[in-house]
Amino acid sequence: MKLVGRLAALAACVPQGARIADIGTDHAYLPIELVKKDIVAFAVAGDVHNGPYKAAKEHVEDLSLEGKISVRLGDGLAVLSPLEVDTVVIAGMGGQTIIEILKNQCEIVRSLKRLILQPMVGAATVRRWLCANDWYVLEEQLVQEEGRLYEIIVAEQGDSPSYEPVMYEIGQKLWDEKSPLLLLHIDQLISQAKRIVSEMECSSNAKRSLKYHEYVTRLKQLEDKRRCL
Repeated sequence: MKLVGRLAALAACVPQGARIADIGTDHAYLPIELVKKDIVAFAVAGDVHNGPYKAAKEHVEDLSLEGKISVRLGDGLAVLSPLEVDTVVIAGMGGQTIIEILKNQCEIVRSLKRLILQPMVGAATVRRWLCANDWYVLEEQLVQEEGRLYEIIVAEQGDSPSYEPVMYEIGQKLWDEKSPLLLLHIDQLISQAKRIVSEMECSSNAKRSLKYHEYVTRLKQLEDKRRCL
């Protein structure tokens, strides 16, 4: 199977010669592709759910790749030992779930060189966590697949600069490099903020809340950035 779209973009973020773990691997498509292309010599394919774990194991065995891909059943980074891999991919989960996976295995995370993350929602929360925990955002990508926009965040250990608050929403690297999909990305963020503000305006209590004022401020900041494009 040839990787396309989101999975192909994730694969392109893996350095040549890395030892990777794909957490939430599903059918192990990503580690299989990386091994078959000789980008990595060893990979761990981990999943917390028994169904995807069995599917990944069968797929790896069908291709006789058991010697290069270790398929494991377990919760997040608990399937790993320190220094076993240097790069971790966590894709297709919510931002808060990704953060919990990273927080639950601090020793493993400290031993890594690179994180490749693709949050389905809550990318801003992921960026804030990375910056607060000495991870430097090296690269960001936007990928459109079947009408949906995906954000990919690549981080390596190191001091992070302070960002303008709205850039945690947009992505500083995406802004700096003027991704071809940046306008669509900001328009979607504006639409989400408008919807939340509109819903909160139906309640007098909600309108008095700090959260309401935070969303109103965020909406204005996003609209200001859009006008700069």
